Amino acid sequence: MSPELIEVKYALDTFYFLICGALVMWMAAGFTMLEAGLVRAKSTTEILTKNIALYSISCVMYLVMGYAIMYGGSAGGYLPDVWFGNIISNSTAEEVLASNGDIYYSGASDFFFQVVFVATAMSIVSGAVAERMKLWSFLLFAVVLTGFIYPMQGMWKWGGGFLDAAGFQDFAGSGVVHLCGATAAIAGVMLLGARKGKYTSDGKVNAIPGSNLPLAAIGMFILWMGWFGFNGGSELKVSDIGEANAVADIFVNTNAAAAGGLIAALIASQLLFGKADLTMAINGALAGLVSITAEPLAWTAGYATLIGAIGGIIVVFSVLFMDKIKIDDPVGAISVHGVVGIWGLLAVCLSANDSATLMGQLTGIVVIFAWTFVTSLIVWVIIKAVIGIRVTEQEEVDGIDASECGLAAYPEFVK
Repeated sequence: MSPELIEVKYALDTFYFLICGALVMWMAAGFTMLEAGLVRAKSTTEILTKNIALYSISCVMYLVMGYAIMYGGSAGGYLPDVWFGNIISNSTAEEVLASNGDIYYSGASDFFFQVVFVATAMSIVSGAVAERMKLWSFLLFAVVLTGFIYPMQGMWKWGGGFLDAAGFQDFAGSGVVHLCGATAAIAGVMLLGARKGKYTSDGKVNAIPGSNLPLAAIGMFILWMGWFGFNGGSELKVSDIGEANAVADIFVNTNAAAAGGLIAALIASQLLFGKADLTMAINGALAGLVSITAEPLAWTAGYATLIGAIGGIIVVFSVLFMDKIKIDDPVGAISVHGVVGIWGLLAVCLSANDSATLMGQLTGIVVIFAWTFVTSLIVWVIIKAVIGIRVTEQEEVDGIDASECGLAAYPEFVK
């Protein structure tokens, strides 16, 4: 390969990686809008604050230690070789040329792409604990999840650890990102409890409508768009015919799964409730996206639509089940990212990915869930003991915007 061609391919793949990272970063806006639309007006400012703060915390903690843990090497496959430090390193021009194309993007672009993934995992937690958790308790947890809990299980798969050696397949993160975030949320919600008035003593579920469904729908479309970077960027390169075709297939399959999930959830809600429930449709689209994330390439578009549709149906029943067992999740994050994340990982066994085995997928699911749940629960318990995790009953009734932020998102309507 000529030096000129190597340089062009390196520049193109680096640029592609960065653009995909920017699309995933834009998902932070999607989560922010989605969650702000699905909570009550009196809790909107606080959830906006959580989302912009968690993104910033994720960036700092992943730079300080998370990236080193995840990609600094692991001789035994279980513990990282490096725990702290900035290990971002770009290859020199001489190294790139000498590699004859094996080094095809810059180290800094890899860090940027990975750091926006960890922010996505933390955003999942935000919606599940909305409207009753103390802001600073949440942000303290974000420090630990993004700096330690997420990178450890990420290293076990994407950093060449023991899960990767066991054959666990997770192309873009149905498990590493979505199941991890949802599991951390489950641990927090179990300790936190439900919102006041959500469940009655006789088992009745009281719906608590969101304040701004147009905002939630916009958030869904932003996430849908960002997912093209999430899955497409995970192909890592685009600079030859084979890779370009693969990226195009990933985009098509990602879009098809989202569409299938939305339609299936919309039909399911009509059959179950006699109404076309917008919130179920929104979560159906996201469920479709989570379903395809573990393997967005080894399908035809028709099968990708079906995989997403199954995810859309699963999420409807999962949301209902969570309410039945009194797990209060205002945005359905645990169902979308956790329950459907498991489906996405198992679905890989049905794809054309010959490396996937049921045992390998189950191993990954169990390890990610167990690690994240236990460590997250320990952290939540410590935070609860030291500063508490839940606002007072009166603060919840008044709205946590007032107590946590001192600002109302809709001052004309919130008294």
